[in-house]
Amino acid sequence: MKINGTLYRSVWVDEKDEWSVHIIDQTLLPFSFKIRRLTTAANVAEAICTMQVRGAPLIGAVAAYGIALALRTNADDKTLEETAEMLIKTRPTAVNLQHAIQRMVTYLRPAPSNKRAQAAYEEAARLCEEDINTNKAIGTYGVDLLQAIAHKKNHQKTNEPLHILTHCNAGWLATVDYGTALSPIYMAHDAGLNVHVWVDETRPRNQGASLTAWELKSHGVPHTVITDNAGGHFMQHEQVDIVIVGADRVTRTGDVANKIGTYLKALAAYDNALPFWVALPSTTIDWTITNGLKDIPIEERSATEVTHLTGHDPQGLITQIHIMPDTVKVANPAFDVTPARLITGLITEKGCCAATPQGILSLFPEMKEYYTESL
Repeated sequence: MKINGTLYRSVWVDEKDEWSVHIIDQTLLPFSFKIRRLTTAANVAEAICTMQVRGAPLIGAVAAYGIALALRTNADDKTLEETAEMLIKTRPTAVNLQHAIQRMVTYLRPAPSNKRAQAAYEEAARLCEEDINTNKAIGTYGVDLLQAIAHKKNHQKTNEPLHILTHCNAGWLATVDYGTALSPIYMAHDAGLNVHVWVDETRPRNQGASLTAWELKSHGVPHTVITDNAGGHFMQHEQVDIVIVGADRVTRTGDVANKIGTYLKALAAYDNALPFWVALPSTTIDWTITNGLKDIPIEERSATEVTHLTGHDPQGLITQIHIMPDTVKVANPAFDVTPARLITGLITEKGCCAATPQGILSLFPEMKEYYTESL
């Protein structure tokens, strides 16, 4: 993705500073674009916990580099295992984090200790390249879907915008590049399709208003930020053609955990007979679970995300303001689960499918062993 004419990924190793890892501090966007330099696994864990980096695929990629940074100091088995355990604990819901760390540990265990650090950097780089290619493929399958909907609704002849509603941020900031839910939108825009995006603000952290809107503006995609509770209204008034969201964990039966509020968007889309699609890499699928409501752990985040807002003060400084009584009790679940029955389908790097065991298995037949009881 280009920012002010310069091409950036969301995580990278600078050729001039080949050991450290660089990220974009997402907690400062859209007010300030600042690059952070991470030099230790503890730096990586802090960046993930404080959401300087966020998004299921991206935290997995950054955590992979966290393993490499730890092994640079000490490459023994104890360091490898303890670092992996520490990083897995940083965010409980997104399964991509676990997949990335488990992949790194499995790859590095057999390696001689004197070669582990370099091997870790190389494997983390491969993981990042695979994420980019995966997101490109998601975009390719997703843009075909958008073009088909535009054709069906006659948008291409009238040149009316294809209105897409999205929730939270599932763009390049949530991945190494391109994004998941936003990848088809970028490709559709670049192909000349007249698209317009309704961007949910996504309380309490406002990832839609602060991150998705910033991304879309940087890429020149027409968009409008709306309050989280406005989506149903626009659906009722036929101003939404399709909903596309990302995911943090998907069961093998098609239940989807995503940013809190996604479930309500799915209900509204279902009531208005609108397609509701989820874009995800296959690393987001947890093949071991079938019931999203019972089996997916939901992260409870700090009350201050709800009680405080961050923005520019009159002097242009980034500041926080308290918007609630001091003694208020707050519940702040970061995610909710959308049952598969409300989901039109899944967009993956292998194609589109129904959010059902049969649909998922059609794209991933190699996972048949997990479906002996659910088919």
